[in-house]
Amino acid sequence: MTSENRRILIIDDERPILMTLEALLGRHGYEVQTAANASNGTRALKSSEPSLVLLDLQLPDADGLQMLDQIKAEHPETQVIILTAHDSLNNAIESIKRGAYHFISKPYAPEELLSLVEKALEKQSLLRETEQLRKKTKQLEKRLELAETRLAPVIKSKAMQQIDEMIEAMAPSDANVLITGESGVGKEVIANVIHTRSRRADKPMVKLNCAAFPQAMIESELFGYVKGAFTGAMNDFPGMIAAADGSTLFLDEISEMPAELQTRFLRVLQEHEYRPLGSTKTVKADFRVVAATNRPIAQALAENRLRSDLYYRLNTFQIEVPPLRERKEDIPPLVASFVKRFSEQLGRSEPEITPEAFQKLIDYAWPGNVRELQNAIEYAVVLARQEQITVKELPAEVQLPVALQQIDRTNANGGGPQSLEDMERNAILQALAKCHGNKKKAAQLLGIQRPTLYNKMRRYAIALR
Repeated sequence: MTSENRRILIIDDERPILMTLEALLGRHGYEVQTAANASNGTRALKSSEPSLVLLDLQLPDADGLQMLDQIKAEHPETQVIILTAHDSLNNAIESIKRGAYHFISKPYAPEELLSLVEKALEKQSLLRETEQLRKKTKQLEKRLELAETRLAPVIKSKAMQQIDEMIEAMAPSDANVLITGESGVGKEVIANVIHTRSRRADKPMVKLNCAAFPQAMIESELFGYVKGAFTGAMNDFPGMIAAADGSTLFLDEISEMPAELQTRFLRVLQEHEYRPLGSTKTVKADFRVVAATNRPIAQALAENRLRSDLYYRLNTFQIEVPPLRERKEDIPPLVASFVKRFSEQLGRSEPEITPEAFQKLIDYAWPGNVRELQNAIEYAVVLARQEQITVKELPAEVQLPVALQQIDRTNANGGGPQSLEDMERNAILQALAKCHGNKKKAAQLLGIQRPTLYNKMRRYAIALR
């Protein structure tokens, strides 16, 4: 039994009884506080939060039964044993109906009182444990419900089903996981699902985006620091590793972590201990790592953005989340999920999407992946009129003809050498896209005649529909 569970408050206006009970219970290891009236008893209840109250029914400033009602209303887990004289047994029985654990008549045998106290505290301890378990269960159910809500819409494609099966198999372990994929594909969603299906799901996942902090700050955010460790360290800060104790640490954009810090973090993974900045004390580290990067692994390793030794330590399991353009079958359920979410937020009924608008959503390449789709649906739901989303309610880039969405973004952004034909084709596509398919304006933008533009479009098989 914890010391917290051995805290007893005695409320009685008879000083000899207070002194006798305090001495008796103190000898048996209980932490005792006394109050000679209801007013002092109320203050003591708020300040010490006892597990058990021994309450006299005859108080100078309040009715004992009213005091009992107040205790049970404000501190429902606190147990109450009524101290009563023979002439108030009817009141004592009434107190049982109002929630008291039991009553004992004055004068009482010490053994009888101690037995009642022990049993009342056992009940209080059980109630507290049950309540804590109920809260943890409710939190876990919420997290599982959230994980299922987030994952369920995106497991229609074979690729996502395979990822889901892998998560199901490895989530209960403590193995490190590396999630790769383009920006916006849902790497953090996958990390959340891994955590909620793990043995560590009763604690919240701790997240650190390595690209969101200046390099000088990442180390202090991760390892924490003690007061005075550096200029501006006015108080101790435990850090993300300490916050993730017994839980999961999600490191987003791991390849943006400074190389020297990657070396130090690797040591933490190997030795399961670390030191906060400015401290000489070694702290144990019990956490699971789920890391993510939107850089191709080969590129990150070649450019020394990700140390190979840290990569091999993190890469127990690697999950590569495919871009949305490679799993078109996930678009309809995602759209349905987002329409429902944003309609509920706006307090509206869900608008229907016309077949033409839906085809635009399917045809679009979604370079921003699921995040871009989510933003597009929010945009459309906000603009929707008469409970319908038409092509007009979609973002301008989604409305473009398919041909104008097929610009070679890799080469256009300097990802590799281009032939003159590639450069010319991309220039035409970009001009048409900028002019929303208006050939006359596109020709003017390119500085060529309209017949010349038509000839080049035929040459490069650019057809607008």
